[in-house]
Amino acid sequence: MVKLKVGISSCLMGDEVRFDGGHKKSSFCVDELSRHIQLVRFCPEVGIGMPVPRPTIRLEQHDTVQAVVPKTGQNVTKDLATFADKVQVKVDELSGYILCAKSPSCGMERVKLYDPETGHAQKAGMGIFAARLKENNPALPLEEDGRLNDPHLRENFVMRVYVFNQWKEVRNNLSKHRLLQFHQSCKLLLLAHNQQAYRELGKRLGEQDVIDDVFAQQYIIDVMDALAKPASRKNHTNVLQHIQGYFKADLEQRRREELSDIILQYHDGILPLMSPLTLIRHYLREFPKEYLEGQWYLKPYPEDLKLRYGL
Repeated sequence: MVKLKVGISSCLMGDEVRFDGGHKKSSFCVDELSRHIQLVRFCPEVGIGMPVPRPTIRLEQHDTVQAVVPKTGQNVTKDLATFADKVQVKVDELSGYILCAKSPSCGMERVKLYDPETGHAQKAGMGIFAARLKENNPALPLEEDGRLNDPHLRENFVMRVYVFNQWKEVRNNLSKHRLLQFHQSCKLLLLAHNQQAYRELGKRLGEQDVIDDVFAQQYIIDVMDALAKPASRKNHTNVLQHIQGYFKADLEQRRREELSDIILQYHDGILPLMSPLTLIRHYLREFPKEYLEGQWYLKPYPEDLKLRYGL
């Protein structure tokens, strides 16, 4: 089976390409994620010809945000943006991208942005390469290495990567039928993350006679935006109770009460999400339901990543 691909800042893979000749190896990415996903390295600074080690770059607020080497005054803003355009052919093969936090090239958010007159900085910038990457690929799941230490954000990012990978297969052979199938498979995920978005997207899709590239692109942007916020316990509980209803006629009272109790214990923070999901999947094997078996919510990514054990 061909692994899906995710871009990653080279330093997070342990490559010694940072300004000081060091790295920021991510154990999760290298030891866990790489078992299932092909991680494709990029280093914008090295890509534009800067040496290792090298003088530091910082973001400065002029008329526009610029990436400047304070030691020499060199402006590398255009070079970093152009590098993002240059590697777009490779980015088109990706289903997500993991960026190095705080970097003036790769930082996704809260990068130090300096006032060149006072030298004071606010954590309000976005790396030049990261900004162009997002501009060129508005639906592509992006995340930073530091945020991946949060179990909810980690699970959310990997889930979006796998959904986006499914989307790429639809996009390559676009039709209303295939798009409806994709939307149907996303139903419970969307309900867990953003119920209003699910309703609006479904209505828009149902009313659209011709599915062209413009419609499809806006659709997937809205889907990925809806999934970007981690689901709450309340929303997960609503989805689990919705799934429970499909087994109403199959389970005797004792088992119905057991499942209901486990869902409520999850809601109250006593049990992890995997507890009701494991029981539901057991019942699904015993009482197959074609609709539920097609829902990515129940198995959005390889189970041995253990991403839902901490939720």
